[in-house]
Amino acid sequence: MFNTLVTTEELAAHPEWRVFDCRHDLAKPELGEQQYAEAHLPGALFAHLDRDLSAPKTGKNGRHPLPEPRAFVAWLGKLGLQPADQVVCYDGGPGAMAARLWWMLRWVGHETVAVLDGGLTKWQQEGRPLTTEVPEIAPVAYPGRTKTSMVAYLSHVEKKFKKAALLDARAPARYRGEQEPIDPVAGRIPGAKNRYNNDNLSAEGTFKTPALLRTEFESILAHGSTTNVIHYCGSGISACHNALAMEIAGLKGSRVYPGSWSEWSVDPTRPIARSA
Repeated sequence: MFNTLVTTEELAAHPEWRVFDCRHDLAKPELGEQQYAEAHLPGALFAHLDRDLSAPKTGKNGRHPLPEPRAFVAWLGKLGLQPADQVVCYDGGPGAMAARLWWMLRWVGHETVAVLDGGLTKWQQEGRPLTTEVPEIAPVAYPGRTKTSMVAYLSHVEKKFKKAALLDARAPARYRGEQEPIDPVAGRIPGAKNRYNNDNLSAEGTFKTPALLRTEFESILAHGSTTNVIHYCGSGISACHNALAMEIAGLKGSRVYPGSWSEWSVDPTRPIARSA
């Protein structure tokens, strides 16, 4: 059972595993699906971030709201997922988009899910096969059960942000409030510390070792309880990358705030911090 990462070698040796292509460009939302149609890993189905892994936006619930559990479970059943299936999620390489599906599957009780370390980039660098063939899948009834302990909803963050260990996964300039290329308001949730999710990766584009990740996260968290950690980012995507990195490091039990900055900042009465 793989529940954090799999290597390209491991995936290539198991063609029976269920594979999901999660490529997405925030600036060009249809690009990932176009790239999937042009070439993808054998056996892979496509998971669209906006359509499949997010709920409709209201203007107040963030850019990628968490779907209702029943809607997400129904989508899994439509794609023929069985509880015993080993799932592998991948994207273009860094893993943030893939980590969103990884986290959501765990949220509905599917533990046998991992992210392809290095993603499509590493797969292609090694000369491994790609295809345009879309698998034919028979729908099933998927019996998902949500784990509420994995999610920090807005009400929870509003009550706990002064005491929780908030980790902001955005780039340092966005964390400091110096720039905000996506959301209307710049800044961060007061009390948050910065752990840029790209810092989870080595120079080769794969995740750092568990020992190194553990050292780096513990230095930020000052050895506090991991169950008190709440990850957020711009819209709940790269936050999942940090949640995955902590799991790789053996630091279990953290939560993700799906609404993230795009939900928090829409209400002018909520406090905002900035720093030079």
